[in-house]
Amino acid sequence: MVDLDTINRNNAGKLFDYSILPKQTQENDIREGCKLAREYNCASFYSSTPYWTPVIVEELAGSTVLPATGIDFPFGASPGILKAHETELAVAAGCRCVDLVANVGAIKDKRYSVVKDEFTAFKQAAGEAVTKVILEVCYLTNDEIRVCCELIAETGLQYAKTSSGQFEGPSMEQFLVMKDTLNGTQVKLKVAGVKFPRPQNAWTFILAGADLIGTRAAPEIIDALDQMRAIGLVPAYAE
Repeated sequence: MVDLDTINRNNAGKLFDYSILPKQTQENDIREGCKLAREYNCASFYSSTPYWTPVIVEELAGSTVLPATGIDFPFGASPGILKAHETELAVAAGCRCVDLVANVGAIKDKRYSVVKDEFTAFKQAAGEAVTKVILEVCYLTNDEIRVCCELIAETGLQYAKTSSGQFEGPSMEQFLVMKDTLNGTQVKLKVAGVKFPRPQNAWTFILAGADLIGTRAAPEIIDALDQMRAIGLVPAYAE
């Protein structure tokens, strides 16, 4: 759990992965996004494809913001061997965080051996990069969420992530299923797809146990920290 009374404007950014994901994204959008990620001291900056990784690596050089990308984003329906190859290419290009979109169709068909093999290949391909698995929980039952979280822990991946942010976001119930399933493991929790009003909802997920929030609204949410404290949603800062 994040100790929110230790969070201030200077370190709040490390609770957020900032992303620029639209299909029509151009190089200038990526460069401007990287500049904001540096300004707000975010944990990582994400594009939706490794295509932009060289630009991101260039812009983030010398900062503590990690270059990152989605793998088989946003649908996750490619064969595991292709996902592993994309992961290898992303890491070779300089990505230090990679978010794999799990195969929702395989999960719904209960082909959990396929899912486990995909997770295992992803971990191997990622090497030293931080690994996160996107479950897209809006399409899953609570039982399916539990099984996937167990597989994430079993295969040694580092984060379970609720959503890609391209479809419906998670409910608090779905997030708590993930949290309860992973209690006592080393797996951390990332929430994406936080909906309006984003500041209130993002800080509430952190209060509930999220380790990271992935969002295109990171600056807005960080800027709202003092307001969230003023209304009593976030605990006072312990100076």
